[in-house]
Amino acid sequence: MTFPAETPSDRPILEIRNLTMTFGGIKALDHFNLRIRRGEIAALIGPNGAGKTTFFNCLTGIYKPSGGDLLLNRPDGAAIRLNGLKPNQVTRQGLARTFQNIRLFPNMTVLENVMIGRHCRTRARVLGAVFRGPLTRKEERQIVRFSYGLVEKIGLADQVNEFARNLPYGAQRRLEIARALATEPSILLLDEPAAGMNPRETKQLDELICRIRDEGMSILLIEHDM
Repeated sequence: MTFPAETPSDRPILEIRNLTMTFGGIKALDHFNLRIRRGEIAALIGPNGAGKTTFFNCLTGIYKPSGGDLLLNRPDGAAIRLNGLKPNQVTRQGLARTFQNIRLFPNMTVLENVMIGRHCRTRARVLGAVFRGPLTRKEERQIVRFSYGLVEKIGLADQVNEFARNLPYGAQRRLEIARALATEPSILLLDEPAAGMNPRETKQLDELICRIRDEGMSILLIEHDM
Protein backbone atom coordinates (compact mmCIF):
# COMPACT_ATOMS: atom_id res chain seq x y z
CA MET A 1 0.00 0.00 0.00
CA THR A 2 1.25 3.50 -0.83
CA PHE A 3 0.34 6.71 0.92
CA PRO A 4 0.15 10.21 -0.57
CA ALA A 5 3.23 12.35 -0.10
CA GLU A 6 3.13 14.85 2.72
CA THR A 7 2.36 18.32 1.37
CA PRO A 8 3.92 21.49 2.85
CA SER A 9 0.63 22.34 4.58
CA ASP A 10 0.57 18.90 6.23
CA ARG A 11 4.13 19.04 7.50
CA PRO A 12 4.81 20.13 11.06
CA ILE A 13 6.25 23.61 11.32
CA LEU A 14 8.96 22.37 13.69
CA GLU A 15 10.66 18.97 13.82
CA ILE A 16 13.15 17.91 16.47
CA ARG A 17 15.00 14.71 15.60
CA ASN A 18 17.14 12.82 18.10
CA LEU A 19 18.31 15.99 19.83
CA THR A 20 21.17 15.37 22.25
CA MET A 21 22.92 17.83 24.55
CA THR A 22 25.75 16.87 26.87
CA PHE A 23 27.67 18.92 29.42
CA GLY A 24 30.84 17.00 30.17
CA GLY A 25 29.59 13.61 31.34
CA ILE A 26 26.03 14.83 31.96
CA LYS A 27 23.47 14.18 29.25
CA ALA A 28 20.78 16.87 29.58
CA LEU A 29 18.92 15.79 26.41
CA ASP A 30 19.02 12.23 25.12
CA HIS A 31 17.65 11.68 21.59
CA PHE A 32 14.71 14.01 22.15
CA ASN A 33 12.04 14.07 19.40
CA LEU A 34 9.18 16.52 18.90
CA ARG A 35 6.83 17.70 16.13
CA ILE A 36 4.83 20.93 16.35
CA ARG A 37 1.99 21.62 13.92
CA ARG A 38 1.00 25.01 12.62
CA GLY A 39 -1.46 26.90 14.79
CA GLU A 40 -1.27 24.60 17.82
CA ILE A 41 -0.30 25.10 21.45
CA ALA A 42 2.05 22.44 22.81
CA ALA A 43 3.61 22.20 26.26
CA LEU A 44 6.71 20.62 27.76
CA ILE A 45 5.97 19.45 31.28
CA GLY A 46 8.46 18.02 33.73
CA PRO A 47 10.34 18.61 36.98
CA ASN A 48 13.20 21.05 37.38
CA GLY A 49 16.35 19.64 35.83
CA ALA A 50 14.49 17.63 33.20
CA GLY A 51 16.12 19.59 30.36
CA LYS A 52 13.20 21.78 29.27
CA THR A 53 15.04 25.10 29.29
CA THR A 54 18.13 23.38 27.87
CA PHE A 55 15.97 22.38 24.91
CA PHE A 56 14.82 25.98 24.41
CA ASN A 57 18.45 27.12 24.59
CA CYS A 58 19.42 24.62 21.89
CA LEU A 59 16.48 25.63 19.73
CA THR A 60 17.25 29.35 19.95
CA GLY A 61 20.99 29.17 19.36
CA ILE A 62 22.21 29.79 22.90
CA TYR A 63 23.60 26.24 23.06
CA LYS A 64 24.99 24.25 20.15
CA PRO A 65 23.47 20.74 20.31
CA SER A 66 25.79 17.77 20.67
CA GLY A 67 23.72 15.83 18.14
CA GLY A 68 20.43 15.63 16.28
CA ASP A 69 18.54 18.04 14.03
CA LEU A 70 16.40 21.12 14.59
CA LEU A 71 14.29 21.68 11.47
CA LEU A 72 11.96 24.57 10.69
CA ASN A 73 9.61 23.80 7.79
CA ARG A 74 8.50 26.80 5.77
CA PRO A 75 5.08 27.02 4.06
CA ASP A 76 6.84 26.92 0.66
CA GLY A 77 8.22 23.47 1.51
CA ALA A 78 11.78 24.54 2.30
CA ALA A 79 13.32 23.10 5.47
CA ILE A 80 15.72 25.28 7.46
CA ARG A 81 18.25 23.54 9.70
CA LEU A 82 18.63 25.63 12.84
CA ASN A 83 21.66 23.78 14.23
CA GLY A 84 24.59 26.13 14.68
CA LEU A 85 22.70 29.35 13.97
CA LYS A 86 23.27 32.30 16.28
CA PRO A 87 20.33 33.59 18.37
CA ASN A 88 19.77 36.60 16.09
CA GLN A 89 19.78 34.32 13.05
CA VAL A 90 17.23 32.01 14.67
CA THR A 91 15.02 35.02 15.37
CA ARG A 92 15.16 36.07 11.72
CA GLN A 93 14.07 32.57 10.73
CA GLY A 94 10.88 33.01 12.75
CA LEU A 95 11.41 31.80 16.34
CA ALA A 96 10.96 34.13 19.31
CA ARG A 97 11.07 33.36 23.02
CA THR A 98 10.57 34.67 26.51
CA PHE A 99 12.62 33.59 29.52
CA GLN A 100 11.87 32.31 33.02
CA ASN A 101 13.17 35.55 34.49
CA ILE A 102 11.75 38.79 33.11
CA ARG A 103 14.27 40.50 30.83
CA LEU A 104 12.71 43.86 30.05
CA PHE A 105 14.48 47.21 29.85
CA PRO A 106 13.19 48.69 33.12
CA ASN A 107 14.03 52.31 32.31
CA MET A 108 12.36 52.25 28.91
CA THR A 109 8.66 52.72 28.26
CA VAL A 110 6.19 50.01 27.33
CA LEU A 111 6.23 51.16 23.71
CA GLU A 112 10.03 51.39 23.57
CA ASN A 113 10.41 47.84 24.91
CA VAL A 114 8.21 46.51 22.11
CA MET A 115 10.01 48.60 19.50
CA ILE A 116 13.33 47.04 20.57
CA GLY A 117 11.98 43.66 19.49
CA ARG A 118 11.28 45.03 16.02
CA HIS A 119 14.91 45.80 15.14
CA CYS A 120 15.51 42.43 13.48
CA ARG A 121 12.91 43.27 10.80
CA THR A 122 14.22 46.75 9.97
CA ARG A 123 16.14 47.66 6.83
CA ALA A 124 17.96 50.77 8.07
CA ARG A 125 21.69 50.35 8.61
CA VAL A 126 24.13 52.38 10.70
CA LEU A 127 24.47 55.32 8.31
CA GLY A 128 20.74 55.49 7.75
CA ALA A 129 20.11 55.51 11.49
CA VAL A 130 22.73 58.24 12.04
CA PHE A 131 21.62 60.60 9.29
CA ARG A 132 17.90 59.68 9.49
CA GLY A 133 17.01 60.08 5.85
CA PRO A 134 13.42 59.96 4.52
CA LEU A 135 13.33 56.16 4.28
CA THR A 136 14.63 55.78 7.83
CA ARG A 137 12.04 58.20 9.20
CA LYS A 138 9.29 56.38 7.30
CA GLU A 139 10.43 53.06 8.72
CA GLU A 140 10.51 54.53 12.23
CA ARG A 141 6.87 55.61 11.88
CA GLN A 142 5.94 52.12 10.70
CA ILE A 143 7.73 50.58 13.69
CA VAL A 144 5.85 52.85 16.10
CA ARG A 145 2.47 51.95 14.55
CA PHE A 146 3.24 48.23 14.51
CA SER A 147 4.51 48.28 18.10
CA TYR A 148 1.53 50.26 19.35
CA GLY A 149 -0.77 47.65 17.82
CA LEU A 150 0.95 44.99 19.91
CA VAL A 151 0.66 47.13 23.04
CA GLU A 152 -3.09 47.28 22.37
CA LYS A 153 -3.19 43.50 21.85
CA ILE A 154 -1.75 42.85 25.33
CA GLY A 155 -4.10 45.36 26.98
CA LEU A 156 -1.54 48.02 27.94
CA ALA A 157 -2.54 50.87 25.62
CA ASP A 158 -3.38 53.08 28.61
CA GLN A 159 0.17 52.54 29.94
CA VAL A 160 2.04 52.87 26.66
CA ASN A 161 4.33 55.62 28.01
CA GLU A 162 4.84 54.04 31.44
CA PHE A 163 8.29 52.76 32.38
CA ALA A 164 8.42 48.96 32.32
CA ARG A 165 9.71 48.88 35.90
CA ASN A 166 6.45 50.41 37.14
CA LEU A 167 4.17 47.76 35.66
CA PRO A 168 2.58 45.00 37.76
CA TYR A 169 4.27 41.63 37.43
CA GLY A 170 1.62 40.12 35.16
CA ALA A 171 1.72 43.13 32.85
CA GLN A 172 5.50 42.81 32.59
CA ARG A 173 5.08 39.21 31.50
CA ARG A 174 2.60 40.24 28.80
CA LEU A 175 4.97 42.98 27.68
CA GLU A 176 7.72 40.39 27.19
CA ILE A 177 5.37 38.45 24.94
CA ALA A 178 4.59 41.59 22.93
CA ARG A 179 8.30 42.23 22.44
CA ALA A 180 8.71 38.66 21.15
CA LEU A 181 5.73 39.14 18.82
CA ALA A 182 7.37 42.27 17.41
CA THR A 183 9.81 39.98 15.57
CA GLU A 184 6.84 38.48 13.65
CA PRO A 185 7.63 34.88 14.58
CA SER A 186 5.97 31.79 13.20
CA ILE A 187 6.68 29.98 16.50
CA LEU A 188 6.47 31.57 19.94
CA LEU A 189 8.44 29.90 22.76
CA LEU A 190 7.29 30.71 26.29
CA ASP A 191 9.41 29.56 29.25
CA GLU A 192 7.14 29.27 32.31
CA PRO A 193 5.07 32.35 31.35
CA ALA A 194 2.66 32.01 34.31
CA ALA A 195 5.33 31.62 36.99
CA GLY A 196 4.62 33.91 39.94
CA MET A 197 1.26 35.12 38.65
CA ASN A 198 -1.93 35.38 40.66
CA PRO A 199 -5.13 33.74 39.31
CA ARG A 200 -6.36 36.96 37.63
CA GLU A 201 -3.05 37.51 35.86
CA THR A 202 -2.93 33.86 34.81
CA LYS A 203 -6.41 34.15 33.27
CA GLN A 204 -5.36 37.24 31.30
CA LEU A 205 -2.29 35.38 30.08
CA ASP A 206 -4.34 32.34 29.05
CA GLU A 207 -6.68 34.54 27.03
CA LEU A 208 -3.76 36.28 25.31
CA ILE A 209 -2.07 32.99 24.39
CA CYS A 210 -5.32 31.63 22.93
CA ARG A 211 -5.83 34.80 20.86
CA ILE A 212 -2.31 34.49 19.48
CA ARG A 213 -2.94 30.84 18.61
CA ASP A 214 -6.24 31.72 16.94
CA GLU A 215 -4.32 34.04 14.62
CA GLY A 216 -2.45 30.99 13.31
CA MET A 217 0.75 31.08 15.33
CA SER A 218 2.31 27.95 16.81
CA ILE A 219 3.13 28.17 20.52
CA LEU A 220 5.43 25.93 22.52
CA LEU A 221 5.58 26.53 26.24
CA ILE A 222 7.23 25.21 29.35
CA GLU A 223 4.92 25.25 32.33
CA HIS A 224 4.43 23.83 35.80
CA ASP A 225 1.07 25.51 36.46
CA MET A 226 -1.58 23.22 34.97
